[in-house]
Order: sequence, then C-alpha cells, then structure tokens
Amino acid sequence: MLGNVDPCDARHSVAAETHQVTERRSGAQWRPRTALLQFRALSYLMLADTLAVVAGFGVAASLRAAPSRELGWLIFVLVLVPTYGLFASNFKAFEIATLQDPFRAIRRSLQGFALAIGSVTLVIFYLKSSTIFPRLTIGVGSALSAAFLAGIRYAFVRHLAQLIGGNPFSSVLLYDPGVAIPRGSYSMVMAAESYFDPEEHDPHMYDRLATLIASADRVVVACTPQRRSAWAAALRGANVQGEIIVPELAVMAPLGFGPDRSTPTVIVATGPLGLGDRLVKRLFDLLVAGVALLCMLPLLAITALAVRLTSEGPILFRQVRIGRGNQMFEVLKFRSMYVQQLDGAGHRSASRDDDRITPVGRMIRRTSLDELPQLINVLKGDMSIVGPRPHALGSRAADKLFWEVDQRYWDRHAAKPGLTGLAQVRGFRGATLIEDDLRNRLQADLEYLENWSIWRDLKIIFLTVRVIFHHNAF
Repeated sequence: MLGNVDPCDARHSVAAETHQVTERRSGAQWRPRTALLQFRALSYLMLADTLAVVAGFGVAASLRAAPSRELGWLIFVLVLVPTYGLFASNFKAFEIATLQDPFRAIRRSLQGFALAIGSVTLVIFYLKSSTIFPRLTIGVGSALSAAFLAGIRYAFVRHLAQLIGGNPFSSVLLYDPGVAIPRGSYSMVMAAESYFDPEEHDPHMYDRLATLIASADRVVVACTPQRRSAWAAALRGANVQGEIIVPELAVMAPLGFGPDRSTPTVIVATGPLGLGDRLVKRLFDLLVAGVALLCMLPLLAITALAVRLTSEGPILFRQVRIGRGNQMFEVLKFRSMYVQQLDGAGHRSASRDDDRITPVGRMIRRTSLDELPQLINVLKGDMSIVGPRPHALGSRAADKLFWEVDQRYWDRHAAKPGLTGLAQVRGFRGATLIEDDLRNRLQADLEYLENWSIWRDLKIIFLTVRVIFHHNAF
C-alpha cells in the first residue's frame, strides 16, 4: 500500500486521530521530486562554496593591488577550487545528511578547505613560484574565504527548504501489523507485510524492499520488540540509513536520536557511501569503464568471434545476480559453457575439470576475459569497477545457500558490486567448496565497505593485475 493508508484500516484510523503524517506520496510522485531537490541542494551548495572562495581571494587581491593587474591570485583559485572540492568530498561536506546540521556542514567544509590550502601551498613551495603568488594575498584570501564559507554554509543550511523549493530529505516509514503508526513527517508510509518480512531470507523480497526504498535517505521501522533484531539485520545491507523506533528509550533521553526528536529511534544502519562519495566513485567508474571499453574493443571483438564460431548459442551469457541494496540485476559475461549445460541460477560452481566449459570458455575464464562485458554493466550503473563481486541467487557453499552460511551476507550488498574487489586481490576466488570459502570473501567485502576510499579502489585495481592469472580461476 503506497501513499495514504486506506481509511478503512482500523489501525490507521486510530493513529490518524492522534498523529498527522504529512507528505504521503506514492513512490512515483515523491522519488523524482526528492531527487530533483537533492540535485538542486548540492548544485547550489557547490556554486556557493566556489563563490565564497573566489570572493575571499578577490577581496584580498583588491586590498593589495588591482585584481585585473595581478592575476596570480586567480591562477591560485583555479587550482584551489577543484582541490577543495576533492578534499571536501572526502570529508563528506557535500552529503545530503551533512545539510541537516549547519555546524557539521561548516566543520566538514573547513576541514577540506584547510587541506586544500595546505596542499596547493606546498606545491607552490616546491615549484619555487612564490613570487607569482604573493604570500599576503594567499594568507588574507585564505582567512576571508574560510569566513565566507562558514557564513554562506550557515545561511544556506538554515534556509535550505526556501532556497531549493522543498525538503530534500526523503524518509519512508514501514510498520508491522498491530503496531501504531508514530507521529512524524514521512515521504511514504506503508505496511511492511505487503512487501517484506525480515525473518524470511528470500532474495525476491529483498529485491522488492530495495526497489521500494531506492530513493530514500532514511528508512524508519515501527515493529514489535521481538522483531527488532531481524529488522536491524535486514536494514544493514539496504544502502540507506535505517532506524528502528524504540519508544521505551524516551525515558532514558539517549543522545543517539534519529532526525525526528519527537519519536526516539536507534540508528542501526547507514549506507557506506554518502552522495558525494557515490558521485566521485561513479565518475571514476565512468572514466575507467569508458576508456577500458575503447582500448579493449579489438580484444572484445576477437573474444566474441571465438565464442560464436566454436560453439552454438549466444555470445553473451546473462544471469540474474544480487546487486546494491539487495536489488537484482542482470550481469553480462562472455558465454563459456555449452548452451545445454548453462546454469542460470548458479547452483553449481565451476570446477577445474568442469565438462560444461567449452575449450574457448576455459581459456577466457582462466584469463578473466569472460568478465569484460561487465564493463557495460558498469556504464549502465548496475556495477562498479571495484566492489564486492555479485553472486547468483543459487550460489552455495558446502551445499548451503550463501545467506544460510552467514546472515551477514546481506550486509555486503550495501554498495554496488564490482568487477574486482578486496576479496579477489586476496586470492579468495573460485569455487566455494566449504563454508570458510564464503566467510573469507564476506569478511573482505565487509572490510572494504567499512574503509572505502577512492585511493583504496585505485590500489585494488593495481593489485588485480597480479591475480588475473590465478590458480583458482577456472
């Protein structure tokens, strides 16, 4: 049930008499608007930060000499602004969640600005270019820019809704049967039983939940105490801030509240990457995947021709796998098995002497060439260059489905799956014959999510070259 809950529902009728839940829109209505508002907020904020830096150095230059005659400050600013953007993004200064607190927005911005100033100044020192960039202008400009950044960000966050035309923070409330609907402002309110049961580990249900909350900044769950652990486990892999309402905490006045102070919630999950980090990672993926496809076109063509001429069937093998937020997608690979013996569900892992694999398939699997079409998945946005490898729905370890071996398995899907990952460079690849084969990969995947950085992605890509010809690749 989406949007307004049916008035005939007795539970909602009782709740409606005491609570007014605003902004209940169907997914088709609130998602595009929320995305537009978030885009506006971040675009305006980036523009405001840029103007603050330019204004600070412009004023400093005008105090010393005519800005039009002395252009060193302008060159300095042209280098400083993108450097600031990189460092500020690393401190999550451009995250939507950051814009909920003006002082947090200021702190993260100034942290990035301080590092940017230090880095650019260090480069100038090593290049011995201090005569082009007067120290007084840089010193005064840095101080003024920092002051302007703080002032503009404070005003921006305080008047965010008026500036962008609405509330950019989307929230979804899911409630279990028999639980009263709490007060609060939610973009969507719905009965969880219509879509999802956290005590049932069903990939199709996880897919429905992922689709439902794909555009939410936070998901709030109202459930009975007995089901809180199950809901907490389900939300940890959802790539969104997940909160569970615990009304009895009100008497203890805890410090760890969710945004709605009137309804105490415990934050049990956050997506591993904020919007700024996702933007950096996405741009990186597009650049690497685009260049790789162009450079490898001859190799892709030769591989496709070899697959087509040596065995009957399609060139590409398509398989449903679990992606970010436990949402399903169709992965692309060069077909390496005979058509009659393809395993779409992935129940049987490939083995060293697998009779299902064609001669060409054996070669392209050993060299990982069969994975190259996944660069298209990266361009489509289903995958990333680096991330936990996606698994088929029927994948097993010691005759158990992966999520039956370790329930933390769902947590690994909090980010996009990757062409390569930390588990792969550590040598955890190939068939999962025993439970520890999965647990080793899972531990590496969770470690990657916990400590993500774009620099680590670069390191993993570099280390992947060493394991392309791995003894477990078959």
